[in-house]
Amino acid sequence: MRRVLIIASILVCSNSIGQTLGGNAVFNFLNYSNTAQVSALGGANISTIGNDVGMSFQNPALLRPEMHHQASASFNVFLAGIKNYSLVSAWHLQPSAINIAGGINYFNYGNITQTDASGNILGNFRPADYVVQVMASKQYHERFWYGLTLKYINSNYGQYRSSGLAADIGVLYHDTARQIQVSIVIKNMGTQLGTYDGSNRKEELPFDIQAGITKRLEKAPFQFSLTAHHLQQFNIYYNDTAFRFSEGELGYGGNSTLQKIFSHLVLSAQAFLNEKLELTTAYNFQRRQDLNAYNLTSGLNGFTLGATVLLKKLQIRYATGFYQRNLFHQLSLNLNWDGKL
Repeated sequence: MRRVLIIASILVCSNSIGQTLGGNAVFNFLNYSNTAQVSALGGANISTIGNDVGMSFQNPALLRPEMHHQASASFNVFLAGIKNYSLVSAWHLQPSAINIAGGINYFNYGNITQTDASGNILGNFRPADYVVQVMASKQYHERFWYGLTLKYINSNYGQYRSSGLAADIGVLYHDTARQIQVSIVIKNMGTQLGTYDGSNRKEELPFDIQAGITKRLEKAPFQFSLTAHHLQQFNIYYNDTAFRFSEGELGYGGNSTLQKIFSHLVLSAQAFLNEKLELTTAYNFQRRQDLNAYNLTSGLNGFTLGATVLLKKLQIRYATGFYQRNLFHQLSLNLNWDGKL
């Protein structure tokens, strides 16, 4: 397992240097939450302490032996009729003590009218994106876990199609006595296999270096997480004066060092009301900045909420979030067909 991890790191890192942020990269759907748990945690979390196999999409090092035969299916209805479906399942290989999982995350953008440059209708097409992932993890000594994810990416926008390969590498430290978990993940290292226009000019993937820490309180039923994303680039603030011309850079604070630091952070909190009910809330600083466009601001932009019901063999997870004047809803069902969750 360690040899595979090292070889994969060398191969994918050679193609990942210089990869950029969303808006300047292809396959940005890789950044979207695949499960209700991730969405409720603010859209980015790689260190949460729990038993949700869907979290392995975010960090392969989160795979655990107790997730053996656990499957997760998620359904998400975005704005404008965009639909997202996700499925993942895990197994524990006893002889090698390796945990593996496989899954798919699929996006359907509905039926869209196809026109030429003059506006003449040529027909209809149904654009779609999907990624197929294989994840593996293994424990190292008592407190460390490491994991690897391999991805096949496919994008189909009518006559424009593209595919690619990518990998994630995760390392995690878990102190069970202090109930603290710390992790770092390098995401989306890879390359396009085929470009949208058929040329040899390959575009960059949404490369991301993330670090996270989760702490569960010993004498209170609460758990808190702090996740930092896009650590490879300090300034990720998107300042388009066409949307924010009335606020000005000074009024919005886009050029301040503090603003740039906080744009990397996602804060989340979980409350365990009893053995069968959990509540989650989170705040994503960058999402609030991006959604507070001119004349479309909302005091709840950047906030997400979630609830979980834990039954004997079934987890029911729900998440919602605020996008300007609208909400999104996501539902996940986790099933363990031969044991207890």
